[in-house]
Amino acid sequence: QAQRAQGPALDKATGTLLYSAASRLKAPQHLGFLVGYIARRDIRSDLQLAAALDYLKSHPLEPLDAAAFEQACGVGVSVSPEQIEEAVEAVVSRHRAELLAERYRFNMGLLMGEARSRLRWADGKTIKNEVDLQVLHLLGPKTEADLEKKPKTTKARPAPAEKQKAAVVENGEVGTEALSLLEQLRGEALKFHKPGENYKTEGYVVTPNTMALLKQHLAVTGGQVRTRFPPEPNGILHIGHAKAINFNFGYAKANGGVCFLRYDDTNPEKEEEKYFTAIRDMVEWLGYQPYAVTHASDYFDQLYTWALELIRRGHAYVCHQKVEEIKGHNPAPSPWRDRPAEESLLLFEDMRKGKFGEGEATLRMKLVMEDGKMDPVAYRVKFTPHHRTGDKWCIYPTYDYTHCLCDSIEHITHSLCTKEFQARRSSYFWLCNALDVYCPVQWEYGRLNLLYTVVSKRKIIRLVETGAVRDWDDPRLFTLTALRRRGFPAEAINNFCARVGVTVAQATMEPHLLEACVREVLNEKAPRAMAVLEPLKVTITNFPAPEALDVLVPNFPADESRGFHKVPFEPTIYIEETDFREDVDKGYKRLAPGQPVGLRHTGYVIAVQNVIKDASGRIMELEVTCTKSDAADKPKAFIHWVSEPLACEVRLYERLFLHKNPEDPAEVPGGFLSDLNPDSLRVVDTALVDRSVVSAQPFSKFQFERLGYFSVDPDSSARKVRLAERGGSVPSRRVLRALPPSPQLVFNRTVTLKEDPGKD
Repeated sequence: QAQRAQGPALDKATGTLLYSAASRLKAPQHLGFLVGYIARRDIRSDLQLAAALDYLKSHPLEPLDAAAFEQACGVGVSVSPEQIEEAVEAVVSRHRAELLAERYRFNMGLLMGEARSRLRWADGKTIKNEVDLQVLHLLGPKTEADLEKKPKTTKARPAPAEKQKAAVVENGEVGTEALSLLEQLRGEALKFHKPGENYKTEGYVVTPNTMALLKQHLAVTGGQVRTRFPPEPNGILHIGHAKAINFNFGYAKANGGVCFLRYDDTNPEKEEEKYFTAIRDMVEWLGYQPYAVTHASDYFDQLYTWALELIRRGHAYVCHQKVEEIKGHNPAPSPWRDRPAEESLLLFEDMRKGKFGEGEATLRMKLVMEDGKMDPVAYRVKFTPHHRTGDKWCIYPTYDYTHCLCDSIEHITHSLCTKEFQARRSSYFWLCNALDVYCPVQWEYGRLNLLYTVVSKRKIIRLVETGAVRDWDDPRLFTLTALRRRGFPAEAINNFCARVGVTVAQATMEPHLLEACVREVLNEKAPRAMAVLEPLKVTITNFPAPEALDVLVPNFPADESRGFHKVPFEPTIYIEETDFREDVDKGYKRLAPGQPVGLRHTGYVIAVQNVIKDASGRIMELEVTCTKSDAADKPKAFIHWVSEPLACEVRLYERLFLHKNPEDPAEVPGGFLSDLNPDSLRVVDTALVDRSVVSAQPFSKFQFERLGYFSVDPDSSARKVRLAERGGSVPSRRVLRALPPSPQLVFNRTVTLKEDPGKD
């Protein structure tokens, strides 16, 4: 084409532009049009070519307006040397003071950029030469001082991801010291298409009806961003879904749009009402409100009508191959692929009327997907009542058929999904265009995985059935209901998603990175309390008052303006067994004979006077004396304690699996069930906690001083609080008495105070 337009000889610059145009132009129908302009040298620079490509991308349909095209890419525009000289002179004059102060250390690129903005189509080399000339005229030749290297400024090394400052949630937005998730998603808006400009997306298929359909789409949405979160209601959401929720709802929020919660309820065999409820609860727990809650089943009538139209247009057919015959990437072609449309219409109607058994007939679409899968199934027979439509249907649409059409019906602008659905992008575009309906754009992002866990619905069901975990919300799992029960704040999960970032690559993260986000949120949100897990009775023989004293404990020691709570201080207290030793090792700083310790918040130091043991030699009680802190030597350590405490149950959790990848046969040959950690749960039923938590409700969170962060488990409502007998022996199940109707508290350890250095 170029040779026909210009003759046999092309200069090197023109040839380079032609090659660049051919490789960069995504609309082949415009190639001849563009080549003509390049060959005639109407377009002679990369800058003009980039503008031309942008114009053609924005105008995918023919005929093109040649005058508008030429204006957009500077055809016929001539910039004289005098114009360049005047523009550069104006820019240099504007920055004259800074140039004189910084001389040749001034950023000359700034001058270039401003001059280019004044003369868009001027030659870049000519502008640079003029800038160099005028700067030399102003400053003179470079001196020795100008040639000295600019001293480097020392930059603080960035902290590891797990040590960076946590994000916080303010007004429903997740923020970090770097980029919040919403800021990242606003950035993604620069890469994604604008509503109504779907055709600018690479790979998007433009048909003669595309522009009219987009115009109708904009009339419905008003140019608003629309996304959707489309879970299947056949299981509980897990940590990977948290990223999907944040991405879909967050992208809409960051760009002034709306997000639908749409249940993909096309498989009635596996769907249960509890999953519908749990999914919405988790979306709202993470801080998002759906614009609308919809179901794929809302559109069953329309989807069926479109299936009939697809058959009429010759794009679908009824097939009788068995499931096992069409599995894999190289199945035998269907012998019914070319059956007449009229015959397929009758057979499809018979499918709807229940005249075929399950597996005897399917409706298949005539296309080859990107992964090589041929003719995906659009409808299959299932004689299972639907939870919403009852017995109305015995044929149900598949994901490949339903998803893009539901997006079209709801006028979704950005269909965001994980990377494994990239192979379905071409079929997504194909189906919408085959039916001449509005076609959204599918964008893929990398999914989020965690090590030391499984999230597959099938595998979690196996864990429940074998008794390895209690249910979907067992705190050792990484379902969202389990994380909430364990005490992970929603803010921490959102912050974790922000740290993972908006990535295309799959992210596989260590659990301790999530736990770091949890600590940072709870450090600011969880009030302090004192508890002992393995109590040792301590009697203060010289207690300084005839009755109990009230001790004020700050809810947040770093900020006492956030209030205090009272705890009783009596002659009988309880400390951790591990806070006392008879034989002192080097480096041991806590209580021992001859080594006093301070009692936190009391202003007293205690010293051991007598160690009381039972017949077997087990330490049962300590008798101590106390001294005011200002009258005693400063102790080596301060320990926590409780007095007149509540007895409670504490559940201590470790990783459920021993290996990082329990599903990997190379790492765990015996399968994931053989990799269970026998110490993943330890129940402490002798724990004591101070009375400040007596009215705590399920999911209330506390920092137990020196022990970790803990959350009240919902099981608390089914138990009764027990109060240690005042003055009794070490509390246990034998010496605890019941109080009237107060619930007994059960605490889950959410995370330890610090990351365990023994963990990978």
